[in-house]
Formats: sequence, C-alpha cells, structure tokens
Amino acid sequence: MEKRQTKFNYYVLLFVVFGGFLLFGLSENVKGPAIPSMQADFSLTESQLGFLLALNSLGYLLACSFTSALADKIGIKWTGIISFVSMPIAGLCMYLSTGFGSLAASYFLLYIGNGILEIGLGIMAARIFVKNTGTMMNLSHFFYGLSSIGAPMLGASMMGWNLMGDGELGWRGMYLVVLLLSLLPIIPSLLGKFPDEDEHGDGERTSYKALLRDKIAWLIVAILSFGVISEMAVGSWLVYYLENAYEWSTKEASSMLSLFFLFFTLSRLFVGPVTDRLGYTLSIMIFSAFSGICSLAAVLIGREGAILFAIAGIGIAPIYPTVMALLSKKYAKGIGTALTFVVTLMGIASVLGNLAIGLIIDGVSRAFSPGGNEIIGLQAGYIFIAAMALVCSGCTLALYRMLRRRNELA
Repeated sequence: MEKRQTKFNYYVLLFVVFGGFLLFGLSENVKGPAIPSMQADFSLTESQLGFLLALNSLGYLLACSFTSALADKIGIKWTGIISFVSMPIAGLCMYLSTGFGSLAASYFLLYIGNGILEIGLGIMAARIFVKNTGTMMNLSHFFYGLSSIGAPMLGASMMGWNLMGDGELGWRGMYLVVLLLSLLPIIPSLLGKFPDEDEHGDGERTSYKALLRDKIAWLIVAILSFGVISEMAVGSWLVYYLENAYEWSTKEASSMLSLFFLFFTLSRLFVGPVTDRLGYTLSIMIFSAFSGICSLAAVLIGREGAILFAIAGIGIAPIYPTVMALLSKKYAKGIGTALTFVVTLMGIASVLGNLAIGLIIDGVSRAFSPGGNEIIGLQAGYIFIAAMALVCSGCTLALYRMLRRRNELA
C-alpha cells in the first residue's frame, strides 16, 4: 500500500514538473503574435516596445535573486503554487490595462512569476529526479521546447477567435485564457508530497559565500553562459542572417529556424539517456563541440551548408538541462542556492552576449567595407555564436579534468 502511494505521489509530481514546463513555454512565447497588436492598441514607440521586452529579463533576474530564499522559507510546494497563481493575476491585469504604464506593470508581474516558476521547477526536478537525472531533466525541458514551438501559432489563432458575437478574443483575451491554464497544476501541487532538501545529499549546505570561492561553480557558470548565449542567439539571429547573407525569403528562413527547433526539441526527448550513460560533464563537452562545429561549418560552406545551422540544434539542446542535472548532483545540499547563483549570472551574461553579437556585426561590417557591407559582419557575428559553443566545450574540458583529479566526475 505504501509503495503504491509513493508511486502515485511520484506521478503527481511528474505532472506538476512537466505541466509547469509546458505552461512556462506557452506563457513566455505567445508574445510574438501579440506584440504588434499591443503596439497598435497603445500607439507604442519602438523605445517603449524595447522597454517592455527588457522587463522580461529584469523580472526574471529579480525572481532569480529571491526564489531560493522563498523556497527555504515557505517550502517548494507553496513557492510553485505562488508562481502558478501569479500568472493568471498578471493575465487579468493585462486584460484590464488601459495604458502603457499598466501594461508594463502587468508584464513585469508576469515575468517575475515566470522567473519564480523556472527556478522553482529546477529545485523540484533536482529533488524528485534522483535517478536517471540527465534523462528526466532533458525530458522536462522537452516539454518547454514542445510548447515553445506551438505557442506562436496557438497565440495567433486564439487572437482571431470570435466569442458569441462579442468580436475577436484579441491579445488581451488570448493572454488571459493562456495564463488561466496555470491554475491547473495547483490541484496536483496541493495533493503531492514534495521531497525536502534534507532528504538528499551529504555534508554541509551550499552557501553563496562557498560558491563564490568555488572554482567548479564558476566553471559551471561559464559553461552555462556560453552555451545559452549560443542557444538563444540562434532564435534571434538565424532568420536575419539567412535573409541578408543568402537573400532567402522570410518564409524560407523561418522554415530553417523551425527545423532548428525541431532538431532541438527531439534532441531533448531522446538524448537524455545518452547523458546518463556518458556522464554529464563529458556529454556537455561533446554536444557543445558538435553544435559549434556545425554552426562554424555552415558559415564557411555557405548556402549549400545551411542545413547545418538546423542540425546544430541537436548539440546545443542538451546543454541547459544537463548542466541542471550536474548541479543537482554536485550541490544536492542547497540546490536552490546553487541554481540562483548560476542562473542569475547566466542571465546577465546572456544579455551581454546578445549585445556583443550586434556590436560585432556592425563593427566588422564598417571596418572591412567602407560602404558598410553587412554580409561579412553577419558572418563574423555567426562565427561568434559558433565560437560560444566551442568555448563552452573548452570550459567543460577544464571542468572534466578538475573533477577527474578530485574523483568527483558526474
């Protein structure tokens, strides 16, 4: 009987984690089709739009700074429930917003909720998936990727829904309906019994002071930062690169980006068992090198090698979840503290990385062509994206050697 209850509880917690990642991907990626309508409704300038989007990173980083402490104070169950509740509240505020100020405040609340949810899900997953951690972490993030693929299409479709003759649902109604779905995981969250941190790991609890002095922690920050810069940059720059360097149509370029996300999502679905078998550190090193080599080869080969841009998604996809698996093993005592430390610094680095890509494209274009030939600048920018994946692999090699000397390989 007790074994049956334990198994039931595990499936309940799986629903919370997998459902949480699914909702996280939806809430974060329906903004694409909504932004032009928001801009039109409130007559927003590009600067105001940029400020609105910047609140994504600001709210996320703010949430990263306190979620671990919140989980320690009230428990991971109630931390997750708070994040699930905050999102429909943000959706209601967006629905009722009357100007840029109220819209910006609603967006800020949404991304604080998203930040709490991501860190909270990371802590939950680290405590729940004590076996086959790499497989389960990659599978969890597969659900994020799956919803991310469908979110823009779903959002655009919902905005055009007609409800009982009251006109189209629009971006307000679409956001409200999507974010109301976040209430669904609350029921299993209340039913489930979440593992305590004290149930896992031996030794002293991880502290920020200890992490600041820990070379391994800083190497993990570097690995995750370089990997995420390379991952996120593809979504931001691939379509732009293909349109301007190869004169592809928007449809052709977008299809290649969709293919990248297809490879990316399938990789997270199937590669997890490989990371458990090879070991997390070795897996990160191999997959990041594969991604970097594919991206670099795609730039050097030219139009005929464009498919390699998409294939690179196979290599870059496992980096984030496998680093999360590595963290959960290395810092089992104080995983929330370790997640906060690593993910906050990664978030700052990713903002700087995207800024660097834009500066490289612009600077190289001007330096090598008086007329500002952008193609060579685009090539330099994408080589930088490939280099980030290769540097990620190099940092992982350094970590691998350090852990092997200490007999702590994971």
